[in-house]
Amino acid sequence: MRRFDDQTVLVTGGTGGQGSSHVRAFHAEGANVVIGGIDAERGAALADELGARARFTHLDVTDESSWSAAVLAAESAFGALNVLVNNAGVQNPPAPIEKTDQATWSRILDINLTGSFLGIKAAAPALRRATGGAIVNIASTMSLGGTAHYAPYVASKWALRGLTRTAALELGRDHIRVNTIHPGVIATSFIHEPAAGATTAIADFYSPEPFAIPRLGEPADVTRLLLFLTSSDASFITGSEYVIDGGLLLGPALQAEAA
Repeated sequence: MRRFDDQTVLVTGGTGGQGSSHVRAFHAEGANVVIGGIDAERGAALADELGARARFTHLDVTDESSWSAAVLAAESAFGALNVLVNNAGVQNPPAPIEKTDQATWSRILDINLTGSFLGIKAAAPALRRATGGAIVNIASTMSLGGTAHYAPYVASKWALRGLTRTAALELGRDHIRVNTIHPGVIATSFIHEPAAGATTAIADFYSPEPFAIPRLGEPADVTRLLLFLTSSDASFITGSEYVIDGGLLLGPALQAEAA
């Protein structure tokens, strides 16, 4: 029996580099997958590729009614919702705080933080109807330290940690677990392509050479951790934070000849 047979998983930002990796892996493990996103063409193509146990639903994570419709779509198509992955997120164009306009600040927090808040709010009753389940919020290593020129993104991901812990306390007695994953520099367009309005990408600021594991992460690295945290193998884990960064936060590693 596969780990997610007869379960339904909703992944936001499900057409992106990490999101599509998560969707494919859950599907391969037997889950019904609901691909939430705003890119209808890519979402429909991914659902068609996967087949009968996959659906795309348009989901603007900043819109409460859009969330209600997505949860209804999951239950209508597959009878229940068992797992929510709050994966959707955006980065701000790099700029110091003094040169960051309020519209940018509000947009980043609306998507990265309010989007997850609305997701938890909409999904919790459905997970309760399914007699329990799991929520994973995708945070960042930037939510464990400061990063110059990324104040909106950093603030949104730090706040996501507090939201996760609060939700874990509120939902634990309903058998709903809530955790965060904190990826480092993962090789997707998110870090290789500049944010809207920017000329530089996050990858331009990071070289994996000093990492203890000297490579960029791959979406599959994050996906494997996500599958564990949402499975029954993690049934005693809630309100926890999992860093997956190749040692980025540890500081520079010694070269072999210097060790």
